[in-house]
Amino acid sequence: MTQQYPSELLEKAVQEFSKLPGVGRKTALRLVLHLLRQDTDEVMQFTETIARMRQEVKRCRICHNISDSEVCPICSDARRDETTICVVENIQDVMAVENTQQYQGVYHVLGGVISPMDGVGPADLEIDSLVERVKEGHVKEVILALSSTMEGDTTNFYIFRKLASFTDVKLTIIARGISVGDELEYTDEVTLGRSILNRTPFAG
Repeated sequence: MTQQYPSELLEKAVQEFSKLPGVGRKTALRLVLHLLRQDTDEVMQFTETIARMRQEVKRCRICHNISDSEVCPICSDARRDETTICVVENIQDVMAVENTQQYQGVYHVLGGVISPMDGVGPADLEIDSLVERVKEGHVKEVILALSSTMEGDTTNFYIFRKLASFTDVKLTIIARGISVGDELEYTDEVTLGRSILNRTPFAG
């Protein structure tokens, strides 16, 4: 393959940046050229920060959100309502719900949704750990806040079946002010906030 750029190192850097989601080769080239114009110390700080993030960021042992410590700031916050768990697909959804400032409970991050087409089954998600949290006996409500897609609904129903024996735990779902097919992280804060506040019992 013919080298496209005057420097092999530049070529490799562009290839790496273009692996990022939504970044094509033109954008990757602009980013790489921008870094070349920066002071060496600034670029070193940039690369060290990325490397440290990859090496040191952890998953909260309780809710599986990202954290700098074994337990994330939300789970360790005594002001949060530990009896209410909001089940979400990913960390972006935690941030989306937090931005509404309408929810004071804690979270459980599944790490995805059931999707046979993509080879993702219940065992690939943090569903068993959710059941274990409920088994501890402190939980009064589990809010299902998954995207209103077919995969999200399938996952909701699976969790409903897994928690059906806990008759003293209320199982609710966020109100469908969110359009069918929409992903939670792209929903505006007002709509998402109202959906959390107006959640309804999940009937399976």
